[in-house]
Amino acid sequence: MDTTPRSPNQSVEKTLDIIEAMADEGRPMRLSDIAQRTDLPAATALRMLRTLMARRYVYQEPDTSLYSLTLGFTRIGSMISGKLRVRDAAHPILSALSRQCGESVCLAIEDDQEISYIDVFDGPDGMLKITQRIGKCAPMHCTGVGKALLSAKPPEAVERLIQRKGLAMFTPNTLTDADALAAELERIRESGFALDDEECELGARCVAAGVYDYQGICVAGISITGPSARMTTERIESFVPMLSEAAREISVRLGHRQR
Repeated sequence: MDTTPRSPNQSVEKTLDIIEAMADEGRPMRLSDIAQRTDLPAATALRMLRTLMARRYVYQEPDTSLYSLTLGFTRIGSMISGKLRVRDAAHPILSALSRQCGESVCLAIEDDQEISYIDVFDGPDGMLKITQRIGKCAPMHCTGVGKALLSAKPPEAVERLIQRKGLAMFTPNTLTDADALAAELERIRESGFALDDEECELGARCVAAGVYDYQGICVAGISITGPSARMTTERIESFVPMLSEAAREISVRLGHRQR
């Protein structure tokens, strides 16, 4: 990986200067004041502000023409904070789970209707060095954690995902029919765990469960993954109680109360 320092992008720097100046001010600002605080020409500051307005991070008051930051930044901060909080709560529990079951264990969240892995513990053979890595994204309809998250959503949300993302085939086992996926999600709701039976990648099976926060929202999924030859039906069934307990413990740490 190339780690050579590179010159900063001046446009990005100028935009960040504007954001920081407005945040420091803490109240609506005139264009001239923003330009002065950031040492920018008014025309340049206006161009940056218009971009931020188009992305809904800045609002211009119609009566006074003053500029203010919107709560868009709060949303981003909450998203980052939420991810870190889930990972912090789950990390020691997943570490213990990986040692207990002797297989790879993952924590994933939904990101733009896909799965993003935010914590991974490799099993004895390190197979997840190829398949599931921190920061990697994967489809929801053919991963255990993805299906666990989908099973907690209303049917219309699943329909929106299918319309936008489709149900692409990755292996002969991938569910590519909406009715078949709906039936699988109902099975997950009844059993409390999801399976990936070589649906995303041949040679790997996993069992997964959802993690819930204090609002009762499924905010993440955890999974146990291993080679298909080792992840037999009997072995997967033996993992379900410890997986369910780990998911419950993480949920409790996030403030979830089971009804």
